[in-house]
Amino acid sequence: MSMFNKEEQELSPKGEETVIGPSVKVEGNFDSQGDIIVEGYVSGTIKTTGNLRVGQKAKIKADVEASNVNNAGEIRGNVKSLEKLSLSSSAKIIGNVETGVLSVDEGAFLNGKCKMVKKGETENLEKEDESKKEESAKSESGSDKKKKGKK
Repeated sequence: MSMFNKEEQELSPKGEETVIGPSVKVEGNFDSQGDIIVEGYVSGTIKTTGNLRVGQKAKIKADVEASNVNNAGEIRGNVKSLEKLSLSSSAKIIGNVETGVLSVDEGAFLNGKCKMVKKGETENLEKEDESKKEESAKSESGSDKKKKGKK
């Protein structure tokens, strides 16, 4: 008899590596190479090259990055899912999300910006955003000089 449903098994073919149980409270930067299941409380950052599953009663106050994120709990922080972000009906995210594929069940709550990116484009978009900010800063400083010259 399997503890996990078919969808969860598909998200983590390697099996779960780290489980943060319902009575566990983790504070700090959490970095992993494998899959993570959170059923308790995490504050800080969570980063994994594997998959992240957030249980229905879990509370995360952290920026999150994973290949796939399956959320049924509460995340207060930015979520970066390199492939797929799934929000079940009990999910709550307060923060910006960035993902390749977004799946939202009726009743899920998302308060933040959503950026859809194809796999591999994340780095390119970050570089473009940085160059746009630099150009904007340069043009603002140039317009300040023109204003001063007019006085």
